Amino acid sequence: MAELKLQLKRILQIKGKIKLLTGLRIGSGDTEMHIGGVENLVVKHPYTNEPYIPGSSLKGKIRSLLELYYGIPVYAVKVDRNSGGLANPRMINNNEISEKIKENALKILKIFGVSGSAQEVITEIGPTRVAFYDCFYTENWRNYLKNHNLPFTEIKAENRINRITGTAEHPRFTERVPAGSEFGFRLTFKIYTDEDYSLFDEILKGMALLEYDYLGGSGSRGYGRIQFEIEDNELSKQFEDIKNSLWADTVAK
Repeated sequence: MAELKLQLKRILQIKGKIKLLTGLRIGSGDTEMHIGGVENLVVKHPYTNEPYIPGSSLKGKIRSLLELYYGIPVYAVKVDRNSGGLANPRMINNNEISEKIKENALKILKIFGVSGSAQEVITEIGPTRVAFYDCFYTENWRNYLKNHNLPFTEIKAENRINRITGTAEHPRFTERVPAGSEFGFRLTFKIYTDEDYSLFDEILKGMALLEYDYLGGSGSRGYGRIQFEIEDNELSKQFEDIKNSLWADTVAK
């Protein structure tokens, strides 16, 4: 593979809002024992106590969905059993992997990056293109909560149904951000080569896949459905076209 000749040409940006269609729970990693209290707390800003969406959560989920869309995890594990299914540099020059899979794995690595300074990182992959930002409440939503004296989060009670007796057991209380909440969203994308413009389209594809899936935990129970609202009209139309195309392809399969 020819050596990359990198020079920063442009930095593209996607800005807008994330609107919650259902309650969202991104855990705080709280390890304290709360006897009779809320077991699963959401991540919050340490100064304002407002919940937010970490950029790392968005990046990880979008990358994961793109890798699943391209069928990468099974091949990633074949070449590196410790990879966890993530695209990795060992895939790029492996003769047992199809060119199409290698091509898509290279896309993922260029967009989301790879740690280390191995020769293939320097000559074939280059630096990470995308940078996600933490997403905080929009000013309008923050004012809405303040003016209506509403809380930042809700506590949802859940339980397990005993299949024999039909009764509810083991109640638990989960904190989540309510449906309707709005967060500011921003990411930047570095363009080093002309081919990077096509990689930018992959970010829009990953965002579309995320709308069809979920963000955070408990997605199988209805949590984490979101909607992106992109400020730029041209980008917004491109995003809608990609969503429609993905949906048509999925239904056709």
